[in-house]
Amino acid sequence: MKLPLLLLSFALVACSNDPAPSANSEQAASAAVAALQNSNSASGKTLYAACAACHGASGEGNKALGAPSLTHQQSWYLERQLLGFRAGLRGSHPDDAFGAQMQAIAKTLPDDAAVKSVVAYIDGFKAKPAAATLEGNAKRGADYYSNLCGACHGPAAEGNDKLQAPALAGIEDWYLLQQFDHFGKGIRGNNEADRYGYQMYMMGKTLPDAEVAKDVVVYIQSLAD
Repeated sequence: MKLPLLLLSFALVACSNDPAPSANSEQAASAAVAALQNSNSASGKTLYAACAACHGASGEGNKALGAPSLTHQQSWYLERQLLGFRAGLRGSHPDDAFGAQMQAIAKTLPDDAAVKSVVAYIDGFKAKPAAATLEGNAKRGADYYSNLCGACHGPAAEGNDKLQAPALAGIEDWYLLQQFDHFGKGIRGNNEADRYGYQMYMMGKTLPDAEVAKDVVVYIQSLAD
C-alpha cells in the first residue's frame, strides 16, 4: 500500500497500465542526476535541489512527472526507500520506468550520510494532505482495509514504526493505487532481499481486482487530515 517517496510512501510499463515517463519527466530526472553529481556539498538542502526538479521545492510532488509528494511520510521510510533504490532492491524491474529514474538518482548520493542528510531536510517540510482524485466505494474499501491492511498500517492508516509499516493517509491516491498495482504484478517487492517490499508483494495478491484496490485507496484518502 513510499508508497512514497514515496513511501512512502507503500505506500505500484508492458504489463502495467502506467504511461511511460514523459519527455519532461526524463529531462527533469536527467537534470536531477547532473545536479547531484556536480554537488560539492553534502548538506540536505543542497542535495534536495536535485530532487526538487520532480518532487517540488517543498516536496509537494508532481503527478505529471509521476513524482509523489514527500510530505506526510516518516523519515525512516523515506530513508529506507532511498537506500533500497541505491542498492537496486527497488526500481530494477523492466516495467518500473519511474522507479528506474529514482534508482539512477539515488545512486548518485555518495553515501548513507548523504541519504540521511537529504531526508532530514525533507522532514522539515510542512505536511499537507493530498487532494482526492479518485472515486469509489469507500465503505467496501473500509472493509478490505480493516481485514487486510489495518493490522500493520494502523486503523487510521497512520503507520506503525515498530512493524516498519509506513503511513498511508495523506499520500496521493493515484500514487497509492499505482503501488498497489505494482505490488500485485511483482513490479515492486518481488525480490526477497527487499524484506518489507516482499511482504507487500505477497499482500498485494490478496486483493481480488483493481476496483477493490481503488476502493481501498479511496477509503485511505478519506482518513487524511
